[in-house]
Amino acid sequence: VQLQASGGGSVQAGDSLRLSCAASGLSIRNYYMGWFRQAPGKEREFVATVTRGGSGSAYADSVKGRFTISRDNAKNMVFLQMNSLTPEDTAVYYCAASRGILSSSQSLTAYDYWGQGTLVTVSS
Repeated sequence: VQLQASGGGSVQAGDSLRLSCAASGLSIRNYYMGWFRQAPGKEREFVATVTRGGSGSAYADSVKGRFTISRDNAKNMVFLQMNSLTPEDTAVYYCAASRGILSSSQSLTAYDYWGQGTLVTVSS
């Protein structure tokens, strides 16, 4: 199983980025998916989650209204559209997959598989 996150980079405050997560070795239609991030010196934190079918999602308060999670089960991919980026969004972003019985989760421990992360740096 591999989750390959990409799309990170260095941007200015106010810019947008779209992160992608390509899954192999599993069919994501059987998993709810999530994005998490870890800033330097901080613990990994929840960003967004999406249900298996893509009809439901939830976000951390810090990104609500700016970030959008989506998925394409046919392509086995998950996305995170990030708008109005601020320096506080600087972090390594990780995608994750869970086969749990819930429809989605904000808890790190609910996820079974993790990608390697992609770095997002936002400068003011």
